Parts: sequence; structure tokens; C-alpha cells
Amino acid sequence: MKRNSESKRRKREAKTPYYTNKATLAVYLVLRGLVIFSLVRAALRGNFESVFLCGLTLGLLILPSILTRKLEIELPTTLEIIILLFIFAAEILGEINSFYIRVPNWDTMLHTLNGFLCAAVGFALVDMLNRSDRFSFRLSPVYLAIVAFCFSMTVGVLWEFFEYAGDVFLGFDMQKDTVVHAIRTVELDPARSNKVHAVKDIADVILVHGDGTQTALGLGGYLDVGLHDTMKDLIVNFMGAAVFSIIGFFYVKEKGKGRFAARFIPRVLRGTDKEEK
Repeated sequence: MKRNSESKRRKREAKTPYYTNKATLAVYLVLRGLVIFSLVRAALRGNFESVFLCGLTLGLLILPSILTRKLEIELPTTLEIIILLFIFAAEILGEINSFYIRVPNWDTMLHTLNGFLCAAVGFALVDMLNRSDRFSFRLSPVYLAIVAFCFSMTVGVLWEFFEYAGDVFLGFDMQKDTVVHAIRTVELDPARSNKVHAVKDIADVILVHGDGTQTALGLGGYLDVGLHDTMKDLIVNFMGAAVFSIIGFFYVKEKGKGRFAARFIPRVLRGTDKEEK
């Protein structure tokens, strides 16, 4: 009788995309309310780009709940809440409220977290295959950690490709520029002998327009176009992915023991869990 009631509860939960954990549901409802408020405010101001971002965010906030049911996995409450906060921080705070510009290292923080989360997703995908009855092989903890790390880094690289394409073809500024005070380049070598020429202590840059007029930018240095931002993003993505891969390695090696690691490791529903569904 108890099993039948549990099975009915799971089927009832599967019909709705909402989160069932009380803490996760509370965070989701608060964030959804804030997004709807931002959407209405943007609509009243005629900012339709922000309206689109708000609509996209509403879809992204419910996506983890839908995917966990479709893929038959369970996200720990801690990881689920981190994902929801990440989506809100990236789209609403970062894009609409300009936190990427106003808050120092906001982009760095999100890219570090992105590396961590993507490693969790990669780990879950491989773990699903590793536990599946349709496959006879069993992967070692080291291999699982390496695959999770590589998955996260691949996603990070593809995102940088996307940012570069947006800047080049659509005229965006997704790869934020960096003010530097020294450059080293072979382009300033008059002999074209591939020798590096260093220009140090750059205080400002002057633009010379086609009509001969000049404009001092007043940046306090030279404006690097995207390179430093891209490499910084990949480095912190590397760090986030490495941290999760280490956590995942010990989690598998200890056969699922340890409360701390379990807060971040997606669990594959199998056996009786799938039957009840």
C-alpha cells in the first residue's frame, strides 16, 4: 500500500515541472517573482531586448526540473539551488542590471561556477551510462573525473566561440576588453625579422580618424580586445571543473559515501525508483 501511494506521488510530480523540494521550490518562486517584475518593468520601458531575456530566464529556471524527470536523475538540493541562482545571476543581474560592468569580477565568478556546474553535468551523463544495464563496462573513478573535466572545458571553449562569433558577426561586445599598460608584438619590427618589440608604460591611446581628427580615449592604458578576457574565463573555468572533478573522483572511489560530495553529485534513478515512475 505504501509503495502504491509512493508510486502515485511520483506520477503526480511527473505531471508538473515544478520543483518538489521545499527549499528549491522557495528559491525558484522568489527568483521567478523577481524575473516577472523585471519583465514587466522592461515592457513598460519599451526595452524589448530585456523582455526577451526575462522570458528566456523563465524558461531556463524551470529547465533543470524538466530534464531531471526526462533523464531520470535527481539533483541534490544544494546543486539545484546553485543552478537556479547561477541562471538568475547571469541573465537578470549580469545582463539586464549590468553587473558584468558594475560589479568587479562578476563575470569571473560566474565562469568559475559554470566550470563547476558543467563538470557536474558531464559527470552525471557518464555516470548514467556507467550504471546502465545495457552496458557491460564499468569506468574507473579517474576516468569519470577526467571525462567530467573535459566535458566542462569543452563547453567553456564552445561558449568562447559563441562570444567571439557574436562580437565579429553581430557587433556585440561579449568578450569584454581589458586595459593593459604594456604590449609586446612583432608587428612593430621594421625589419620583419620576427623580433618582439615591447611598448611599456602606456598611459593613453589616441584614435586617428579618417578625416584626420584625433580623439584621446582617456583609458589610462591600451585597450586589449578580448584576449585577456577569453583566457581569464578559460582559466577560471578550468579551476571550477578541476574542483568538481576532484570531488567526483573521491565520491566514486568511496562508493557514494560522504555528505559533502553528495551535495553536488547528481544521482541516477534506477531499479525500484524507475519502476515506481
